[in-house]
Amino acid sequence: MSRTPQSALTLVDWRTQVADLYAAVRASDDPAEGHRIWVEGRSALFASHPQSPIAHVPELRESGVEYWPYDPALRFRLPIEAAEPDERDVDGGDDGSVTLQRIGKVVLPEPVGGSLDVWWLHQYGGGIFVPMRDGTAGAGSYGAGRYLLDTIKGAWLGGDDTSLVLDLNFAYHPSCRYDDRWRCPLAPLGNTIETRVEAGERL
Repeated sequence: MSRTPQSALTLVDWRTQVADLYAAVRASDDPAEGHRIWVEGRSALFASHPQSPIAHVPELRESGVEYWPYDPALRFRLPIEAAEPDERDVDGGDDGSVTLQRIGKVVLPEPVGGSLDVWWLHQYGGGIFVPMRDGTAGAGSYGAGRYLLDTIKGAWLGGDDTSLVLDLNFAYHPSCRYDDRWRCPLAPLGNTIETRVEAGERL
């Protein structure tokens, strides 16, 4: 898909609005209120923005995507622990090949359990990327998994130099779930957990 000046500018606007939305979430002292802001903001973008991944799915633009109710037990601040180095290239569609470099992992407390690899997206500027494929995949959420963090796209809930905020209520489907024009890095084996995470965006 070739990029026109108009599509380039609307994509920049989309990413700016997403980053602003996450900034508003981080500014909220109440995580549940932050989640409400996030859901409402995403719903507005999905319904009206020209870069919406559901732009060609009129029934979804009218009804909106669905979310599980907010569960405060699924919000964590987790240290990034050591993991074996790994590097892989994945198809990024119009963005070309995307290189993922594993920089560590986070261990999820019970009742979730398991661990998720933390990746560095080795592109211009770089960014942290944490996908997740859980027990709802294919039976409640997209079969290839969801995203928790993608800082290149502005999806960041906070952290410091050794830890990050991981709130599973903010899990969302990659754009390729709705439109095959998009190419999205999917969850590797180290980002798969068995527990059903009934939180975040759902089918």
